[in-house]
Amino acid sequence: MTRVYVLHESPGWYAPLDAALTRRGVPHAEIFLDRDVVDLSDTPPPGVYFNRLSGTAHTRGHELAVEHCRVLLRWLEAHGRRIVNGREALELAMSKSALLVALDAFGIRIPETVTAIGQDRLVEAASRFRRPFLVKPNRGGKGLGIVRFESRDELSRRIESHGLVDSVDGVYVVQELVKSPDPFITRAEFIGGEFLYALRSETGRGFNLCPADTECASQAGRPGFQIPTDFDHPILDAYRRFLKHHDVEIGAIEFIVDDAGNAYTYDLNINTNYNAEAETAAGRSGMDAIAKFLGRELALFSESGSGRTTVRRREQAMGARAIPKSVAV
Repeated sequence: MTRVYVLHESPGWYAPLDAALTRRGVPHAEIFLDRDVVDLSDTPPPGVYFNRLSGTAHTRGHELAVEHCRVLLRWLEAHGRRIVNGREALELAMSKSALLVALDAFGIRIPETVTAIGQDRLVEAASRFRRPFLVKPNRGGKGLGIVRFESRDELSRRIESHGLVDSVDGVYVVQELVKSPDPFITRAEFIGGEFLYALRSETGRGFNLCPADTECASQAGRPGFQIPTDFDHPILDAYRRFLKHHDVEIGAIEFIVDDAGNAYTYDLNINTNYNAEAETAAGRSGMDAIAKFLGRELALFSESGSGRTTVRRREQAMGARAIPKSVAV
């Protein structure tokens, strides 16, 4: 039997999707990303493979999940399997630096950013900033390891006294602090390349803006969440084209708006989680929308009888990748 295979490493975050797929009668199984043996001479079973790896896998003791996922995706791709969120999506979601370069190249406005390779190069990287800035691990989430500094000297004193949280890949992002008149950031959710809804996350209680009810809910500084009705913004069209260009089919992009009304984009999640309280209030269900989309993709795969045929048909439907226009908004 062909089925949907979900690549992940968080049982708590997998459970809501498992339930949604079950309710819709979509045959599925999970592939847990951590440590494994992959016989590269073998052929992967037919089906649709959905990659929803989180950049915080290492915080749950799954330090090798990213490497495991890279091997699997390359193997699946070599056999023409239908993949939702392939290698390009993975790399953008696992590296803030890679994402910011891609966004900037696409004409989407990003905060001023300098990358430091090694914690000992952070002070040098911060020397370019004359206003408050943030230091972030290159790979992460849930606000973990993000620290605000008023100056390079403050950063230098912090490093000399007790240092910063280690970045799992040794890379740090030094980024201007975008000040907004609004007490929230906006997270735009996309499924199948189409906008689902926007989620507003309060910013007054820290950097933990993770909407998941499992794991994130127990953290201090939990923000409030709201799904505005009939949300629209000029940046959404740019996001659609960006996600399509980089083959990200299910994901969430975060942005903040400054005093002048400029939107700054800074993050991408492909393991996208949803907040049950906000969804209930708005009458929406992200997991059900994912299950519906994956069910359609599985039906298309079954009709074609070939992963390669499915990929060709999907590419024809989506159209060829075009050189992006300048879309800074």
